[in-house]
Amino acid sequence: MSTPTSRNRLDEEASPYLQAHADNPVNWQPWDKQARQAARERDVPIFLSIGYAACHWCHVMAEESFEDEEAADLLNESFVPVKVDREERPDVDSIYMTICQRVTGQGGWPLSVWLTPEGDPFYVGTYFPPEAKRGQPGFKQLLRDIRDAWADPEEREEIEERAAKWTRAIEGELEEVPDQPSPPEDGVLDRAAKAAVNGADRTHGGWGRGQKFPQPGRLHILLRAYDRTGEDEYLDVATETLDAMANGGLYDHAGGGFHRYTTDREWVVPHFEKMLYDNAELPRAFLAGYQATGEERYATVAEETFAFLEDELQHPDGGFYSTLDARSADESGERVEGEFYVWTPEQVREAVADTADADLFCDRYGVSEPGNFEGSTVLTVSTPVAELAAEHGLDEREVRERLNRAREQVREARETRPRPPRDEKVLAGWNGLAVSALAEGGLVLDGDYADTAADALGFVREHCWDSRERHLHRRYKDGEVRVEGYLEDYAFLGKGALDLYQATGDVDHLAFALELARAIEERFWDEEAGTLYFTQAGGEELIARPQEVSDQSTPSSAGVAARLLLALDHFAEADFATVAGTVVNTHGDRIDANPLQHASLSLAADTLAEGHLELTLAADDPPAEWHETVADRYLPARLLAWRPGSDERMQGWLDALELAEAPPIWAGRGPRDGQPAVYACRSFACSPPKETVADALAWAAGETDD
Repeated sequence: MSTPTSRNRLDEEASPYLQAHADNPVNWQPWDKQARQAARERDVPIFLSIGYAACHWCHVMAEESFEDEEAADLLNESFVPVKVDREERPDVDSIYMTICQRVTGQGGWPLSVWLTPEGDPFYVGTYFPPEAKRGQPGFKQLLRDIRDAWADPEEREEIEERAAKWTRAIEGELEEVPDQPSPPEDGVLDRAAKAAVNGADRTHGGWGRGQKFPQPGRLHILLRAYDRTGEDEYLDVATETLDAMANGGLYDHAGGGFHRYTTDREWVVPHFEKMLYDNAELPRAFLAGYQATGEERYATVAEETFAFLEDELQHPDGGFYSTLDARSADESGERVEGEFYVWTPEQVREAVADTADADLFCDRYGVSEPGNFEGSTVLTVSTPVAELAAEHGLDEREVRERLNRAREQVREARETRPRPPRDEKVLAGWNGLAVSALAEGGLVLDGDYADTAADALGFVREHCWDSRERHLHRRYKDGEVRVEGYLEDYAFLGKGALDLYQATGDVDHLAFALELARAIEERFWDEEAGTLYFTQAGGEELIARPQEVSDQSTPSSAGVAARLLLALDHFAEADFATVAGTVVNTHGDRIDANPLQHASLSLAADTLAEGHLELTLAADDPPAEWHETVADRYLPARLLAWRPGSDERMQGWLDALELAEAPPIWAGRGPRDGQPAVYACRSFACSPPKETVADALAWAAGETDD
């Protein structure tokens, strides 16, 4: 009878990333009890490799080492090799990435970790070349060295001592909460905004002096702080960053949507993978920028990104897939990073029918013979329209028309190229981020976006949500659901449902948000520790139970959950505000020490301190003006509380929400004399009923006496 580790078992997995390694000569195991038991029985270390489908260096290490027979023999004979898709198992990734960052000072994927059979790490790194290079050990020699050390009793003892020490460090960093929590100091928002200004790259936009990553949480902090204080520098840093991302190579100027990050300070050359979460969070930031400034170009970026989501990442039944790969096939069939997205002047002239239009396009987007990326050009906005008009003797309107025509022809030509592979798993939490973004697009731009959001929410509810058990699965793929949902799945999806209620006034979305919030309190809240954990109580036992309090590639799940609970406290009989407030206070020292690293928690702390701007909108048929005013005004910490106009319909809503009576945000705030009415409330003070949203907002701003 063969043991589990005698063959590669990834052909049993639905994850496209794991399936891509099912033909490796390495006897890969999924992360499960069988693999860990086999390591104990064989008394060999586990080699844990964590990556994801769109990861460029994951592909490189796979081709160099995991498809190499000699490396495979070393792994199979002396280790239990385990493959993990970090997008499916962010809990496992978080635990071992924590020790990688602590030990090496950096992180990234592929993440390579050697573990004892009990799961304790003792050697860690990221990408390893097949042979020693630039100070990095070669992968095969490293395998031999670790094999030999494990077999030597003295070195084995050192390994086990190090593993125990590292595991204690992980537990301390991920699990610990202060013995005496202290709330964040007053003025969290202003301090966070000042930190964002002080750390900003005022020459090129964004933050950092090397690789540039999107930081949407920081943009929301700056815009909210500008709205409250009128401090121009806050707005300047926000718009400099929005402009840099929109004009540079991070943005796909031919097809819309954003790549993951750029490899340079100037935002020119990206790593070309496209992630659902970036293309959800970034349009929300651009919509906020549009409302705060009135600049139409920001709305255009959001619209084009939504079009990308619908065209390239949407499941036929409404949900959204996870990622597009960075690589696609070139003319020889070799997979090359960026091949789908880059251009030469010759390729542009072949794609664009009119030579003058092609020249305009090349001038506008910097397409040149030398290029900016390995002999080709990543499109960037290189020349202003006014300058093009003067140079070519055209008016600006004609230049824009010609550029639009050329861009459409370039996009059509690109469609004939081999496409980057798509990871077609549907993740509950990432879909929640997309629902939030599209719901905001439905409020600000076009109601059709809210319909798209409702389709995505409905897909996840149908396939991943067990309403009887109030249990959410994380992943759907080809009819199969797997992996217990994490805090981010419940929180992001709950926030999406709440935002969709705000966009549509559909009580069913509010009811679902409340169900998810109740499940968050039941499954993730630890009253004694005063925190929300990332994994469910009673779930799989790992070497640590992580919290996620800092913003990384996605927002902090604890921060988003706290904001969700604060908002839903207005509608619930449960005391969600106490849970949210305790979480903020538990992590108050962390927020004070680094408000930008904890951007989502900083925003939650500000909402806790300042309260929501509550707009109760009582009507069965809301006037068009209400929607128009909300679309035009930047209203951070806004909470739209739609309610029906009749008592009969109100009772139906209460039944749907499992409430015995109307919550305060609705009670006593009905129509006036049978006509639609708006109430603005802040800090426990409410306006009289108003006919228009504009009048209610004027009251909230202190611009009227009544």
